[in-house]
Amino acid sequence: MKQEAVKQSHFIYWASGIVSICGIIFEVLFGALGSYILGDGVKQYTLTISLFLTGMGIGASISEKVMKRLIVAFIWIEFLVALIGGFSSFIMFGMTAFAPDGTDALFLYTVTLTIGALTGLELPILIRKANEIGVELNRSTARVLFSDYAGGLIGGLLFVFLLRPQLGMVKSAFFVGLINLTVAMAVLYLFRKEILKLKIHLISGVGIAIFLIAGLFFGEEMAFSFEQKLYKDPIIHSENSAYQKIILTKEQGDTRLYLDGSLQFSSFDEYRYHETLVHVPMTATEDAKRVLVLGGGDGLAVRELLKYDELESIYLIDLDPAITELANNNYHLLQLNQGALKDDRVTVRNEDAFEYLEKDGMFYDVILIDLPDPNNESLNKLYTREFYSLVRNHLRPGGAAMVQATSPVFATEVYWTIDETIRSAGLETENFHVDIPSFGNWGFVMASRDPINLSGLDFTVETDFLTEELLSAFTVFGKDEDREIFNRKGEKVSLKPNTLIDPHLIEKYEQAWDNY
Repeated sequence: MKQEAVKQSHFIYWASGIVSICGIIFEVLFGALGSYILGDGVKQYTLTISLFLTGMGIGASISEKVMKRLIVAFIWIEFLVALIGGFSSFIMFGMTAFAPDGTDALFLYTVTLTIGALTGLELPILIRKANEIGVELNRSTARVLFSDYAGGLIGGLLFVFLLRPQLGMVKSAFFVGLINLTVAMAVLYLFRKEILKLKIHLISGVGIAIFLIAGLFFGEEMAFSFEQKLYKDPIIHSENSAYQKIILTKEQGDTRLYLDGSLQFSSFDEYRYHETLVHVPMTATEDAKRVLVLGGGDGLAVRELLKYDELESIYLIDLDPAITELANNNYHLLQLNQGALKDDRVTVRNEDAFEYLEKDGMFYDVILIDLPDPNNESLNKLYTREFYSLVRNHLRPGGAAMVQATSPVFATEVYWTIDETIRSAGLETENFHVDIPSFGNWGFVMASRDPINLSGLDFTVETDFLTEELLSAFTVFGKDEDREIFNRKGEKVSLKPNTLIDPHLIEKYEQAWDNY
């Protein structure tokens, strides 16, 4: 081959790797968008992967009809990927804020299928172009596919560890779109001698670049105004961590924390939740010296624990370092948690709770399980018999654990399934529900190795809500929220433990909250 042809063929291999990186990033970006806005991460990532691969198949089939002007076809495919993919996140937030319910999901799935189809068009065209230049078909196919597969790995790693944490979902889309556009413009220059009406393609590329650059610098601010409509109060902090979307809002003194769109607390009534979570098991445990908190990275549960001067050590295990950093540095959270995580008695570790219990060798007098609801696979494992067995193995005799267990009113079967799962791990349980205005009627399950006796408990620390008289009322459940659950046919529902092998709690949770 001539030197120019060699140069062109080498660039084709590089181009295939780069566009593959971009394709994978768009694929996981759409999954993250669906998980954040539509909920149920497993479902959204499954749909995204399925639709994207189906689109690639459709695109590969269509590529058979592209026999001439291969380079021009590739350039316009990249133009379309840059434009559609670049604006995808921005438009998704806009539709969520203003469009009728369901249209945002339809838009996301349509875009996923479209970008998948365009990605499926790219590789066959590049392979045929390399072959046209003079590279043997078997060699051109192998090299393009190698670049494609290697690019896929790089794309996934870039999104998880760099783009999402540093740029967020809106800027990431515009940035990746610009990379697709850059590849198209480089191909346009490299093959300029064989392209007719070069100026038209050049002007089109420059126009798309202007839109994408404008989106990169100004799109996130506009999308932020769209996102604001998803929340009741003004957003005062927005952050994409490696694990979740973190939002703080504040209005008329009410500070609220949201993780992936789900409310975690309201400063107006969080004390009702945290006093119940902390003081009931602490009062029921004699001579508590060492406490383990799983979750609770906002520091509010630890704030309540620090009221006990006799406590010697508190271990807080929260997966996301962004949450504990926010709790230690954000003015609004510091006002609420009173700098609890800075106390010398507190040890903070950013680890997975399940994995921590598997390797930890200590026993605890009290274990507080303050984790988000089981609305995805990663959280579900923290509501399984296997997990509660680990909790039992770290709880000293005479000690107590308290588990936040969602609402027995809105998700009755979920609440009692959690209770049944804890019992199946060999623990005794007692059930509580408390009215928390920002959440509604909320449930807790206390667990111990020994039978639980609440009579004669005397709260020795200052509380704003909890009294001894209230405690007995917390254990009384109405007919529509009691353990006796009946389906629409009037048949009693049989509860079974949630396990790693049979994670049926997720489906129950989705069904329960679907109407709220």
